[in-house]
Amino acid sequence: MAKSAILKSSLAKKYWMALTGLFLCLFLVGHLAGNLQLIFSDALHFNEYALFMTTNPVVKLLSYLTYISILFHAVDGIMLTVQNRKARPIRYAKEDSSANSAWASRNMAVLGTLILVFIVTHMVNFWAVMHFDKNMPLQSIELKTEYGSQQLYVKTDGSYMPLEEIESGKIVIKDRTNFYVKDGDVKIGEGYKDLHKITFAFFKDAKYGLIATILYVIAMFVLAFHLLHGFASAFQSLGANNPKYNGLIKGFGKGFAIIVPLLFAIIPVYIHFFAK
Repeated sequence: MAKSAILKSSLAKKYWMALTGLFLCLFLVGHLAGNLQLIFSDALHFNEYALFMTTNPVVKLLSYLTYISILFHAVDGIMLTVQNRKARPIRYAKEDSSANSAWASRNMAVLGTLILVFIVTHMVNFWAVMHFDKNMPLQSIELKTEYGSQQLYVKTDGSYMPLEEIESGKIVIKDRTNFYVKDGDVKIGEGYKDLHKITFAFFKDAKYGLIATILYVIAMFVLAFHLLHGFASAFQSLGANNPKYNGLIKGFGKGFAIIVPLLFAIIPVYIHFFAK
C-alpha cells in the first residue's frame, strides 16, 4: 500500500488517534501529579518542580512530543469527522443510546475543539509567562538568625526551613548566604521563577479570578466527557476488544474520565475559595 494511501485510510487515522490519545492520558496523569503540589506542598517545592519541568533535557523532549501529539490528535480527529460525515451524509432519523453511540461519542469533534481552545488559553496564561515573560516574579528568599543561636533559616512564603532540613533535602549551602539547588548551579534567590505566585494570583484575582475558576471547571467537565468515550475507544481501535477485558477497560476508563478531571478542577477551586 502506498504511503499516501496509508495516511489517508480511516483505519490508520484511528490507530494514530488511539496512540496519541493514550499518550496524552499519560501526560494528564503526570501533569496532575505536579499540579497537585499547589494544594499539598509549598511554593518552594512547586517552583522547583516547574524549574525541573522546563530545564531537564528528557522532560523537554517529552514536552515537544506532547505538543506534537496534541496537534496531531486534533487534526486527525477533524479529518476523521469529515471523512465519516462524507461516508454517511444522512443522519439517522432517530438517535438514542440504544441505537447509536452515546452523546460523547457523537460529539467528540466538538468536545475536542473546546479542549484545544482551553489548552491554547492555558498555555498563554501560564506556559508562555513561565518561558517568555522577563518581568515574571522570582521567589523571595531571605535569611534570619533565630534569637539566641546562630542557626540560619531560609524563608519560603512566610515559613522558615531550618538549615539542617535544607541540607538534608534538595537545597545545599555553598556559603553562608547563597542557597543552591542540589547537584546544580541555580541560585535559589535569583533562579526560581515564581510560577506558584503567578498561578495563585491568576485564580485569586479580585476581578477575573472567579470567572477563570468557573471556566477552568467547565473545561474539566468537557475533558471528562471527551475521555468518557475516548479512553475505551482507543483500546478498541488498537484491537483490544475481548469480552474478558472489555468490562475492565470500560470501568477503568470511566474512573479515569471522572477522577482525573475532577482533581484538576479541585485545584483552582481550592486556590480561589480556600487558599490564603
